[in-house]
Amino acid sequence: MEQSAAKPIRCRAPCDRCAAAVSKAPGQPLEMEEVEVAPPQAHEVRVKIICTSLCHTDITFWRMKDYPAMFPSILGHEAVGLVESVGEHVQEVAVGDTVVPVFLPQCGECADCLSPRSNICSVLTYLPGLMPRDGTTRFSLAATGEPIHSFLSVSSFAEYTVVDVAHVVKLGGGAAELPPETACLLSCGVSTGVGAAWKAAAVEPGSTVAVFGLGTVGLAVAQGSRMRGAKRIIGVDMNPDKFEIGKRLGVTDFVNPNDTGGKTVSQVIKELTGGGADYCFECIGIPSVMEEAFQSSRTGWGKTVILGTDAAAAPVSISSSDIKRGRSVTGALLGGIKPKDDIPVLAQKCLDKELELDGFVTHRMEFDEINRALDLLDQGKCLRCIIWMDGDEEENGA
Repeated sequence: MEQSAAKPIRCRAPCDRCAAAVSKAPGQPLEMEEVEVAPPQAHEVRVKIICTSLCHTDITFWRMKDYPAMFPSILGHEAVGLVESVGEHVQEVAVGDTVVPVFLPQCGECADCLSPRSNICSVLTYLPGLMPRDGTTRFSLAATGEPIHSFLSVSSFAEYTVVDVAHVVKLGGGAAELPPETACLLSCGVSTGVGAAWKAAAVEPGSTVAVFGLGTVGLAVAQGSRMRGAKRIIGVDMNPDKFEIGKRLGVTDFVNPNDTGGKTVSQVIKELTGGGADYCFECIGIPSVMEEAFQSSRTGWGKTVILGTDAAAAPVSISSSDIKRGRSVTGALLGGIKPKDDIPVLAQKCLDKELELDGFVTHRMEFDEINRALDLLDQGKCLRCIIWMDGDEEENGA
């Protein structure tokens, strides 16, 4: 369907469930609302969401009281769906294609997108709550017409969403046959973790790795490091329930910060590795943990990769003397991968059973249970909860 033929959609899901879960105030339950979704404009795609999942970044912004949080808004940025209509100048996807929306754009034309050294598009900069090209929104409350802000250029907590084509990854060929909940996970968390091991760190065979935080991203780092041939992968987490799944995904040793006999985590890791890990990954978003991860890296060549999101954007304190002794620290969005180039590669690895994602999905719920899913993730009781938009898992291949 071309943009000229597309019309606004007033979304309402089956069983009288409203079509969008709208965040109206910091930390308050999302409200199910009937929303109107405008047609895609030039370079945009309207997507029917099959399923979405929850990420800790959603919780961070859900709680946030000040800018860049905006209200009302539709959260969600990890999903899979079908192209419903396209705007002018959209060539790479067509109606009916299976796509994964991503928060990180890849225009494919700027110096950064063309360079192997960066995955940060320099043409489409992020505009909080708005579409990246014209600074407007495609959502409004059906009852009042009040505009609703988008979130991370995706807004997947809705039956339909509109995203810029630079934020869409087509799953073609065999990848289109991936189960929706598997494809959904490639939209953010798993790609971030696996990508960090492959791209941001380039973990080497026989190396030692320390992963701080065994949520979805951290566990994906562990699996990616194992795929890269790491010989020792140390998981750091205060929740002992994470240890069993960690073993299945490649973690060889565990450190509970509450059970170190008075030693710091970095002291324990240095003892385990004979001087410090070759690669450390911070996957929580706490500055003090970032500092401890750095201190756990090996003098001479240790590399620390920061993946966690700190809502306050507080500074991290690292001694210049430590830096001069050969250790480095870097950060990465989406693990350093280029979405359109690398997510299809990860999808193929799933098909080839090189990348196993079944263990990441701990809960499955219907759309109107989304607030319960938020609570479970907030309490650390789940890894990924798949939210089925139409409530029929079997029909969607689950």
